Amino acid sequence: MGNVITADIVILGGGASGLAAAVSAKRTAPYARVLIAERLDRVGKKILATGNGRCNLSNKNLSAASYHGSVKNIMEIIEQTPSAEEFFASLGVVCTADAEGRIYPYSRSAASVLTALRLKISSLGIEEMCGFYAVKIEINGGGFRIYSEDNSVIECGKIIAACGGYAAPSFGTDGNAIKLFRSMGYRTEKVCPAVAPLRVSPEELKGLKGVRAKCRVSAVSDGRILRAEKGEIQFTDNSLSGICVFNLAHIFSEYEGRLSLSVDFMPEISRRELEELLWSIKEIRSDCPLEDFLSGIFAKNLAVYIIKKAAAKPLTEKTSSLGRREIINAVSLIKALEFKVTGCSSWQNAQVTLGGISGACVDEGLQSKTHKGIYFAGEILDVCGDCGGFNLEWAWSSGIWAGEGCAKSISRKG
Repeated sequence: MGNVITADIVILGGGASGLAAAVSAKRTAPYARVLIAERLDRVGKKILATGNGRCNLSNKNLSAASYHGSVKNIMEIIEQTPSAEEFFASLGVVCTADAEGRIYPYSRSAASVLTALRLKISSLGIEEMCGFYAVKIEINGGGFRIYSEDNSVIECGKIIAACGGYAAPSFGTDGNAIKLFRSMGYRTEKVCPAVAPLRVSPEELKGLKGVRAKCRVSAVSDGRILRAEKGEIQFTDNSLSGICVFNLAHIFSEYEGRLSLSVDFMPEISRRELEELLWSIKEIRSDCPLEDFLSGIFAKNLAVYIIKKAAAKPLTEKTSSLGRREIINAVSLIKALEFKVTGCSSWQNAQVTLGGISGACVDEGLQSKTHKGIYFAGEILDVCGDCGGFNLEWAWSSGIWAGEGCAKSISRKG
């Protein structure tokens, strides 16, 4: 056995939920020795990358509809803990919100957020132990013994597991923690990348790479619309991307092999209105080649893609050659262009993990039902939020909730 370090509360993971848990635990029990054990060489690296470096802390429009997973009391936890704005105000960070309700630090800099957390951790006397890669947890009397890859050992009374999931492995979240708890008998829900692009056949995307378009995109299975989102869709050579797609990615886990995305490029008008519009454009551009038929509505690549699928004829032919069936085909493609989903993004491109420690394994305080004294927070749990600050809100709220509950459960030292 290598060096043995002791603490009252050990937070496994120095990301968003872990840092919030540490602050909450120490504020609740100032007398407790609180230690953050982080795998990387410093805490908070993933925070710096959130919101494209601007750190989308939360959202004004929090609701149960924006969260998915098996933890039952997500909204209770969010509603009964300080809001992100309140929590960060207590750390000296001023926040602001945009027109869509997304909350950011006023500086629009993720570094401001991490600096505030680290300043508070330092002022509270919370210890950091970086380079600690937990590989084993043992029961040790009334507490626990945690072993690292390099044989370092931490003995503690309580653990808060805030070590993330699989998404963005470059920030230390490679799924090891979920595997560790699975080996201890914890049930885990099916793990899948979420808030991520969805893959489709490259053949279906020929000619669309680089196209961006405002639309409504629907997740469809067996002819049934499961959920629809509005926003800007982005096409790559093998996937559909954009926030409107990200917010549908969690559905892939349940409907794998049976999921399609249906894109409506003009959701503001009906099929009948669109058909009338296309007949009008046909008259106006009757002498133009087919490749220019829809260029007054869509970017050139998308316009050509649609007319090629709608009319099986050379693009050099005149628009006047279009018949009723071809106009109807174009209407159908504009209103419901369908792509069969073949897979989800890689973990490198996913913002969050769907799945993880099942909600059935924890009580309302996020404490393990199997091992009293182990708490969970953040992405390691089976909770996934939509894009727009919802996942960071869960990180702060669950961290604060678990930190306070854990700290209240320890006996005060004389």
